Amino acid sequence: MVYELHYWPGIQGRGEFVRLALEEAGAGYVDVARQPADQGGGERALVQTMGDLDPPPFAPPFLVSGTMVIAQTANILLYLGRHHNLAPRDEAGRLWVNQLQLTIADLVEEAHNVHHPIAGSLYYEDQRAAAAQSAVVFRKERMPKFLGYFERILNSGGETGAGLAGEQLCYADLSLFQVVRGLQYAFPKRMAAMSPDLAAVLALAERVERRPNIARYLSSPRRIAFNEQGIFRHYPELDAD
Repeated sequence: MVYELHYWPGIQGRGEFVRLALEEAGAGYVDVARQPADQGGGERALVQTMGDLDPPPFAPPFLVSGTMVIAQTANILLYLGRHHNLAPRDEAGRLWVNQLQLTIADLVEEAHNVHHPIAGSLYYEDQRAAAAQSAVVFRKERMPKFLGYFERILNSGGETGAGLAGEQLCYADLSLFQVVRGLQYAFPKRMAAMSPDLAAVLALAERVERRPNIARYLSSPRRIAFNEQGIFRHYPELDAD
C-alpha cells in the first residue's frame, strides 16, 4: 500500500511527525501537496481536496490509507503505530504512547503560540510585544516542565538506551526527537542552558537521528528545513538562557 499524506508544502509543521513515522517504517507514501500541480500538488489543490472529502477533515495533516481518511496527527500516528510496529501491541501500551503523543501535541501548540500569542491570523510583526512576554514564560516555565517530564520518564525505566515505551522504538520517540531539534532551532540559547538537566532526552534524540531510515531521510530532499513559516521559528529576540 502507498499512503497519501496531505499537508501544507514548504513547512515541516505537524505533518513532519507523520513523515518521520512513515520514513522509519519504510512505508511507501506520496507527500501529495509537494508534487507538481499537474499531479495534485500545491496549496490550492490541498484545500480543494479537503473540501471534496465527505466527511471533511478539519485541517491537515490527513492520511489516505485505502478507503480511509485519517486526520489529526496523534490519530494518524495511533494508526501507523499499530500497523508498522511503532507502538506496543497491547492496549495499555498503545494508549500510553498515544498519551505521550498528545502531551507532545500540547507542547508543540505552546511552542507555536510563543510567536503567535494573539492570533494565528496575524503576522509575527503585529504581535512582537506579546510574543516577547510569551517567550519568557515559555522558556522559564513551560520548556522545563514539558522536557523535564520526558526526562523523568526516560530515567524511570532503568534501561540504558530505552525509549519512552521501553526498548522498542515507538512513534512518540520520533516525535520527541522532532520537538528537541525544533526547540534547539528556535531557542538555541535556552536549550543549551537546559542541556545538563536533559541528558536522557538529548541522548534519545541522538539515537533517533542515527537510525538508518531516519538518517537517510534527514539527508534527503524530502526533509524540509526548519524555517520561519513553520511551528518552530528562530527569532533571536525571543531566545535567552
